[in-house]
Amino acid sequence: MYWAFGDQLLNHSNAFSLLPRSGWRDVAVVLMLIHQFITFEFACTPLYFVWEKVVGMHDTKSICLRAACQLPVVIPIWFLAIIFPFSGPINSAVGSLLISFTVYIIPALAHMLTYRSASARHNAAEKPPFFLPSWTAVYAVIAFIVIWVLVVGFGLGGWASMTNFIKQVDTFRLFAKCYQCPPSPSLKHN
Repeated sequence: MYWAFGDQLLNHSNAFSLLPRSGWRDVAVVLMLIHQFITFEFACTPLYFVWEKVVGMHDTKSICLRAACQLPVVIPIWFLAIIFPFSGPINSAVGSLLISFTVYIIPALAHMLTYRSASARHNAAEKPPFFLPSWTAVYAVIAFIVIWVLVVGFGLGGWASMTNFIKQVDTFRLFAKCYQCPPSPSLKHN
């Protein structure tokens, strides 16, 4: 999508709306919706467990009763999603600024700190893989990953996502009827 519609996607985060109408696009939209529902469930599962524990439904065997119990968790989240339809630029900024650290940089640095001493490397449960002949090579690869993600993911990605966020901030509206549509004439003159 970025290769075919890269410039248009800078100002229009719904990539599916850029595709021509076809059965394949409809299948892709349905698969993306299924993906979103599954992802939503995975993300909310810890909240469900905590909520069920708070209201005392965690021991209930009835799936329907537990699903009904989860509505006070689901409905506010859906409401927030409707209020803030501009989550694409927010996700982009969060991804480049926070996910770069939590998924790549911090674990890589933790690995390097854990195995910094010779005794830790000697007692390691996992030894370097066959294609990296020594711990020095492992450290070099990990250092490259940290520097690469820091420069490209956090640096360039952060700059690009924040630039895009700042450029689009005027199009953000709560309960937007049409997200990223051309501004109305009354908004242009204000």
